[in-house]
Amino acid sequence: MPSDVEYSPVGEGLGMRDFWLYAWMRRAAVISAHVTSLILTITVSMLSRPGTSLFSWHPVCMTVAFCVFMTEGVLLFSAEGSPFCFKSRKGKVRVHWLCQVLVLTAAATGLGFIVASKSVSEHPHLTSWHSLLGSCTLAFSLLQAVFGISVTFHKELHLSLPPSRLKLYHATCGLLVYLLATVTVVSAFFSDWFQASVKGPLWWVLLLLPFFPALVVMNQITNAYLPRKKMSS
Repeated sequence: MPSDVEYSPVGEGLGMRDFWLYAWMRRAAVISAHVTSLILTITVSMLSRPGTSLFSWHPVCMTVAFCVFMTEGVLLFSAEGSPFCFKSRKGKVRVHWLCQVLVLTAAATGLGFIVASKSVSEHPHLTSWHSLLGSCTLAFSLLQAVFGISVTFHKELHLSLPPSRLKLYHATCGLLVYLLATVTVVSAFFSDWFQASVKGPLWWVLLLLPFFPALVVMNQITNAYLPRKKMSS
């Protein structure tokens, strides 16, 4: 049965000059997203001084999980500026799986450290917006992993939904998880620990950094999966 929805390539209808300019801008944006995520992770790691306390490992593990592994796990499918552009689609999927396993591993480790830290200091759990958002992010990350399993093993699981629909749901859920993780990271900048560590213009710079990779990821996913209506002549 013919469908009135198609998934059109981005940039269709542009002139050659405009197309190359657009492609160059996309490449620059993806590369900047890699660099931004790395800078943010290194900065937070330096501020937390890992090893000085149980809590000090929490920001390190969480930024590595969601700012590095999750970002790279999405951007590796980009044709612009990905270090895995030489790999086949199947190879990229395998690296994507590895990145998501590392996300869950690092996040679970970070969760363990913050739970242990609060237990030792006898502080109550889940009393801030950051902790509540973080719990939701972890829960949806697990749900996203289930979607990923259903996409990879849809034949073995005998699912009634077609693979294209499962991929769309997986990408949509992944975008929501990434945006939720971004909000969680930003909320950490309003914690007493971070505001005591960073003040002035640097705080504002770090506050804005997570939004840039989020915009790049959102642009990549929506361009790849956003349905476009066919133009009738």
